[in-house]
Order: sequence, then structure tokens, then C-alpha cells
Amino acid sequence: MLKIIEQPRFSCALAAQQTVVAIKRGVPILHSGPGCGGKVSSLIGQGEGYAGGNTIPCTNCSETEIVYGGEKKLRSVIEGAFKVIDADIYVVLTGCTSDIVGDDVPSVVSTYQKLNKPIVYAETGGFKSNNYVSHEVVVNAIIDQYVDEFFNDKGVIKGLVNVFATIPYQDPYWNGNLEEIKRILEGIGLKVNILFGNESGGIEEWKTVPYAELNIVVNAWVGLKVAKNLQEKYGTPYFHFPYLPIGGKATSDFLRQVGDFAKLDKKMVDEFVDKEEKKFYSFIERTADFMLEFRYGLPRKFYTILESSYAIGFAKFLLNELGIIPAKQFIVDDTPDEYKAAIENQFKHISEFRSCEVTFAVDGGEIQKDIRNGEHKNRSLILGSAWERDLANEIGADLLIVSPPVAYRLVLNGTYAGYNGGLRAIEDIYDIVLNTYR
Repeated sequence: MLKIIEQPRFSCALAAQQTVVAIKRGVPILHSGPGCGGKVSSLIGQGEGYAGGNTIPCTNCSETEIVYGGEKKLRSVIEGAFKVIDADIYVVLTGCTSDIVGDDVPSVVSTYQKLNKPIVYAETGGFKSNNYVSHEVVVNAIIDQYVDEFFNDKGVIKGLVNVFATIPYQDPYWNGNLEEIKRILEGIGLKVNILFGNESGGIEEWKTVPYAELNIVVNAWVGLKVAKNLQEKYGTPYFHFPYLPIGGKATSDFLRQVGDFAKLDKKMVDEFVDKEEKKFYSFIERTADFMLEFRYGLPRKFYTILESSYAIGFAKFLLNELGIIPAKQFIVDDTPDEYKAAIENQFKHISEFRSCEVTFAVDGGEIQKDIRNGEHKNRSLILGSAWERDLANEIGADLLIVSPPVAYRLVLNGTYAGYNGGLRAIEDIYDIVLNTYR
């Protein structure tokens, strides 16, 4: 039976092109049909990076390649990319057509690998999975086919950690989130490989991945396969924090748990946490009068229509720090079955006194129908995407756009992670609320 998914929040496996674009001087090479890369960019790409968007080399497979194979054309495009685009890493990504036909992409790419070209491949045929899954596939491909070639067993680098957190571009705030995560981890005495974005050292940083003392996964489930691969390959232990820490309480919990796991100097950790908490809560104290006087005009409940890491993080933050009550929560990242129980448990214990209902769904139309059918006596807040603008207007709710497509806002280095992200979230939420008063 054919089922149409309305208002998608993620893309097909080929959208891992954005993972490559987020690496400094990284270039994806698509072995796919024409238009695939452009559709991905239109959904989750704000900005083209070093070689994204219309710059991405592509074989533009047609009927000829489907009938006779596209390996010859792939070689031509790879050689053209080497000549035209100066990059530190090239990643060949397969699309539906090449995977269906069965082109021997590993053989083609290995020819250039033997010539010491910085190139790897990953099977990302769109029908195989979504871009949450293929993000891990691409990261592991770079580690297995490129980083491992430079590995020599010289021991770990004291205090070095690799962080696997948000998915570039699929999370519109990825760059700012990674910057804040790196900042706070460095604040407790760690050296941080963040791997993507402005705060990364590019491919030279990737080469140090095997020498980390610890891998840190800051996500409900994406990144765990990478951490397990590194544990098997290099014996690196990993720490898993299952949601994006937002605001004072969650961020302090995160840092103290990392500190305990990594056996860091407890005094150093506590001093940094205390300093950041004092700064964070000083801003909250300044607004105490406003929040008390204006409490009847603020949202009483909230819905999340987000990927699991954001949904848990925001639910904990809004309830525990702002006192907004959770309504129904919707997880839209097509969560694999093996991770659902752990996510449900997070919502079951969202605070010491409350739990909330969570639904795993990918059909935006069905989610919005469910919300419309609920009671809307009190003002509510929706954390979702640009798809929810009409819904928010219909039920008189406030909308904070967190998930793609963002459409109605430009994101540069904004963050919702950490202490600074919590303050940004408060500003954004109450800006939206106050803007409704004329």
C-alpha cells in the first residue's frame, strides 16, 4: 500500500552531502541523478559552504548510465573535481540510480586512493535510509578509509575528546550548537575535536580522532554507531548524553557527568559550572519581575515536533526552568526501534514530578491533525518547523522554528545548546510572545 508522507522534516540518505559540506574544505561528489543534490539543499541547506549547493560535482546519471553503467562517467567527474576544486577531502556519495544499477563505486574510488588522493566513498542511495542514518555512514567511511591510513599507535593525547552531537544542516543551528558545546567542554579542561564548522581544524583535526581519550555522544541515538566503531577500532571508550543540553540545569548536569566519566579535576569542573550558572541565572533574575507580572500572558503548555535530541532537551528546559507544562510531544526523526524505549523513558522522567506523552511519527499532516483536535483553552507554544506556521495561527499558538525547513528565519551562528543557548531560547520565545501584543 502506497503511503504519502506529508510535510517531511528530513531527507533521504543522499542528504549526507551536507555532512561533507560542513567539513572545512570538504567536497561531496554525487553519483546520482540530476536534481537530487539541489532538492536536498532546498530542504535543509541554508548557505552553500565551501562547495555545497550548485557547486557540488555530480554525474547527473541519465538513461545511458542506467543501461550501460555509470563508472566511466564517475571517473570523469572525479578527475574533473580534482582539477577544478581544491579540497582536503572528497567524498563520493551514491544515489538511487547508481545503487540500483550496481556500479562498482568502491573499485573506482580505490583507484584514486592508491594514488594517495584524499577521497572516500559511501553508499547513500536514497531508498536505503534517511540522512540521520547516512550521516553516521559517511563519518565512519571517512574514519575507516582515510583517517585510519594515518594512524600509528603512539598512544592517546591527554585530555583530547571527539564530540559527536548534532547533524550539520539537518539541525539548522548546528554550527552555533557545536561552538557552544566545544566552549563549555574546554571550560572544564578538555581539548575538543568538534570536527565540523568554524571551530574545527578541518581534516587535520580528523586525523587526530584515533588519539582521543574519550568520545562524547551528545544525541539520543545519532553518533552511537560512530562511537562504537571507534571503540572497536582503537579501544576508545565513549560517554553518551542522550539529548541536547539546554539552559543552566541540563548543561551543568552534562558537564558534571562528563567530568566524572573522564575523571577530571572536580574542583576545576565545579568552578567553571558555578561561574557559568551565576552568569546564566543572573539574567533570569533580571527578568523575574517581568515573568511574574506577565505570567498570564505567557504560554501555559508546549508541543514539540522535533527530532528526539531537541525534543527531550527542550522539554526538560521549558518545564524545569521556565515552568511551561508539556502537552503531547512528537518525535519526527524516524527513530530506529532499538532506541525508542530509552527516549520514552526520558519523557517518563522529564522531571521529578511530571511525565509526558510522546509519539513517534514522521507524517506532519497527521501530527498537525492530532494537535488541532486537542483542547486549546490556554495559550500554547509550538516548537517545530516552518510547516507549523498555519497551524499556530489557527489555534492561536506561538511558534518557535527549530526544525527544518526553517524558511522564515535566517540562521548564522545561533545556538540553543548550553548556557548561552538557554538564554537565546528564552529571548526567542518571549520575543515571539511579546510581538503578538499591539
